[in-house]
Amino acid sequence: MNTASSALPRSPWRGRLLVLAGIALSAFTLRTAVTSLTPLLDRIGEGLGFGTTMTGVFGMVPTAAFAAFGVATPAIAHRLGLERTVLLAMLMAGAGLFLRGLAPGTWTLLAASALALSGMGIGNVVLPPLVKRYFPDRVGVVSSAYITLLQLGTILPALAAVPLADAAGWRVSLAAWSLVGVAAMLPWIGVLWLERRAHTTPGCSQRARMLAEAHDRAVASGDAAPELAHPPARGRVWRSPVAWGLALMFGMTSLVTYSMFTWLPTLFADAGASPAFGGNMVALFSTLGLATGLVMPMIAVRVANPFPVVLACLACFVTSFLGLWLAPMAAPLLWVALLGLGPSTFPLSLVLINLRTRTPGGSAALSGFTQGLGYSLSCIGPLAFGWLHDLSHAWTLSFAFLGLCLLMLATGGWLACRPRMLEDSW
Repeated sequence: MNTASSALPRSPWRGRLLVLAGIALSAFTLRTAVTSLTPLLDRIGEGLGFGTTMTGVFGMVPTAAFAAFGVATPAIAHRLGLERTVLLAMLMAGAGLFLRGLAPGTWTLLAASALALSGMGIGNVVLPPLVKRYFPDRVGVVSSAYITLLQLGTILPALAAVPLADAAGWRVSLAAWSLVGVAAMLPWIGVLWLERRAHTTPGCSQRARMLAEAHDRAVASGDAAPELAHPPARGRVWRSPVAWGLALMFGMTSLVTYSMFTWLPTLFADAGASPAFGGNMVALFSTLGLATGLVMPMIAVRVANPFPVVLACLACFVTSFLGLWLAPMAAPLLWVALLGLGPSTFPLSLVLINLRTRTPGGSAALSGFTQGLGYSLSCIGPLAFGWLHDLSHAWTLSFAFLGLCLLMLATGGWLACRPRMLEDSW
C-alpha cells in the first residue's frame, strides 16, 4: 500500500461531505417549482389575466418537462459528465425560479417555469447515479436522505407560498426559491474545482484526491456517465403486459397527483377557504407522500402480489374524491389525508421496476418505458381537470374524469402486480 492510500481517512463520510451537500441541496430543489406556484395560481391569474385553462397548462408543464428530460438527460450526461450535468440542472432551476418572479406576462411566466422544471427533470435523472458513484458503500442511507429532502422540498414551498406572497407579493414568493437553486450549485462548483485540482496540482488535499479517485473509477471506460448507460436488451419491452401495466399505474398516479397539486387550492377556495388554507392542504398532501415513500418499498418486497395494496390505494382515492366533490369543507383534513395515501402506488411502481426484472438491461428498459410513457400520459391530467371544470362550472365532470383514470390505474396495477418477470413476456 502506498503512502497516499494509507493516509486516506477511515471515516466513511470524510472527503465526500461536499458531494453529500450537493446531493442534499439538489434533492431539496427538485420540486420547489411545482408547489411554490400552485397555491398562488388564482392570485397570479388575476394579476396577469389568465383563467382556468392556463392554470391547467401550468399544471401539465412539470410532467411534460420530466418526460422530455427523462429521455434527453442520458445523452447530455454522457457528453458533459454527471457533475457538470447536475450543475447545469441547478443553474437552469435557479434561473427559471428567479425569472418567474420577473415575468411581465403569462407566456414569459410559462417559459420561466418550463426552464426551471427542465432543470429539475435533469436532476431527477442524474442524482441517483451520483449517489451510486460517490457513495457505493452508503447507497441506502444516502438514498433515504435524498428522498426525504425531495419530499421536504415539496412540502415547505406549499406552506410558505401564501404567507410570503401576503408579506412581499407573489413575485417575491416565486423568486425566493431561486436561492435554493443557487445554493445547490455551490457544492458542485467546489467538487469540479477539487477534481480538477487533483489532476493538475501535485500534493493536493486528501479531499480532492478522494473525489478525483471516485470520478476516475467511474469513467475509466471513457464514458463520462457510465451509470446512465442503457444496456442493450434482447427483447422488446412494449410487448410485455408487465411494462404496460407499470406504465399505466405510474402514469395514472402521476396524473392524479399533479392534478391535485394544481387544483386543490382552487377547489378549497371555491368552497370558501382562504388561499393559505389551500396551501396548507397541498403541504399535507405532500407530507403523506413522504411517509408512504418510506414504507411502501418494505411492503412491496415482502408480498408476492401487492395488488391488494393497489386496491387499498384506490379506496383512499375514491373516498377522498367523493368528499372533495360533495362536501369539501365537512372534513377537509380527512379528505386530504386519504388523498395523500392514494399515491402510494407511485413508490410501488418504482420498486416493481426492479422486482419484475431479472437483469440490469431489463430494469433499465422497463424504467425508461414506464417513466417515459407514464409521464407523457400524465400531462393531460391538470389541463383536462381544469377544462372540464371551466366547461361545466362545477367539479362533477372533473372528478368523473379522475374516476376513469382510476379504472386505468386499477387495470395497470392488476397487470403489473402479478408475480411474473418482464423477460418472460417481451
